[in-house]
Amino acid sequence: MSQPDLKRRAWLRGGAALTLAPAAAASASATAAAAAPFEPASLAAVMDSLAPPALSPAALAADSGYWQRVAAQYDVTQDVAMLDNGYWGSMARPVLAACQQHLATVNHGNAYYGRLRFPPEFEAARAAAARALGVERDEIVLTRGATEALQALISGYNRLRAGDTVLCADVDYDNMLTVMGWLRTRRGVDVVRLALPEPATHGSLIDAYAQAMAQHPKLRMMLLTHVNHRNGMVLPVAEIVRMARARGIDAIVDTAHGFGQLDMRLPDLDADFAGINLHKWIGAPVGVGALYIRRGRVRDIDPHMGEPDGDDIRTRVHTGTVNFAAYLALPLALQIHERIGVANKAARLQRLRNRWVEAARDIGGLQVLASNDPRLTSAIASFRLRGKTSVAENAALSKRLLKEHGVFAVLRDGLASGACVRVTPAIFTSEAQVDRLVAGLKAMSM
Repeated sequence: MSQPDLKRRAWLRGGAALTLAPAAAASASATAAAAAPFEPASLAAVMDSLAPPALSPAALAADSGYWQRVAAQYDVTQDVAMLDNGYWGSMARPVLAACQQHLATVNHGNAYYGRLRFPPEFEAARAAAARALGVERDEIVLTRGATEALQALISGYNRLRAGDTVLCADVDYDNMLTVMGWLRTRRGVDVVRLALPEPATHGSLIDAYAQAMAQHPKLRMMLLTHVNHRNGMVLPVAEIVRMARARGIDAIVDTAHGFGQLDMRLPDLDADFAGINLHKWIGAPVGVGALYIRRGRVRDIDPHMGEPDGDDIRTRVHTGTVNFAAYLALPLALQIHERIGVANKAARLQRLRNRWVEAARDIGGLQVLASNDPRLTSAIASFRLRGKTSVAENAALSKRLLKEHGVFAVLRDGLASGACVRVTPAIFTSEAQVDRLVAGLKAMSM
């Protein structure tokens, strides 16, 4: 059965838990008393400190005092200038404390808690995620991340026939490319990989997909990466999805890096299928994501390994016993995200990104992989030394940046143009840390 077990849900709906509710509540109270309270400030005080002043997102992005208050809620290493925040997003202090307290509750209550009290609390977290995503609760199922969600969507997509074509691109995530390739064996399809133009423009990206659709009349499904993890380019997903739909082509969208850092919600993508991360730009505990299927499309994805068919999206994923505390802390992570404001976060991240990108463009010998079109830009951008496109050269560049300048940024490979080094600030990143990167790039390009 899917996670949490559907039979257990049916049992709960039948009222079996109600007779034990007083005892469960007493147990929870005892655990809450034993768990360490959030210190040093109350959650209400933290939320007050995170309330943004009445400024436009662009003006707030330049308000260093406000972002210092935000940064104070994150316990992040100061050993380096941490510019690899695309791996996962650190939890704010209240979220970390909540996760630890939930862990104590789970550990204390064991199966008694897990079987009786957790399922409705899990459903509350699912509902909170759906509201944040702008969709209905029955259109999402919580997963351990975007990878698990996208694996289920790609491998389970059942409208393919032998001889059909599927499309992916060089910017797509490595494991997703692996699963797309696996469809050749699983479904007997042809897999076409597109090398997206670089540097890209809004028009050239749309043209690249339009040409691919025209060149491959048997194209039935494509993978679209909303914000790619290699150079951070934002794909015009909605335009491409609508163009594909007119030709009878489905799109599965990877928005692991889109939702939470861009001012958008799922309906803006106009997609029927999507994989989402909640532990990157939302700041939930590691191991929390979501799978989205538009209502009415569930049966186009196979149930997970013998799960019952039907319209219940929960049967499309089976995670098994979940990390209870991680999911329980999700609603608070979403509250903090919404308190700061996604438009404010997006503007701040863009400002930090532009601070180093614009300076780096003036450094001779450096190639910056970042668009000038704000429609195509995210917090993520990359660079390489001109002519240095190998994995070994960019791994050495990343190591040198860390050893000589105390800046942590990481190698990315897979672009058709070659390897690069990725830079990803976070909302707790300071201007001084970005400037340290620029100083290091100037020194290394001499």
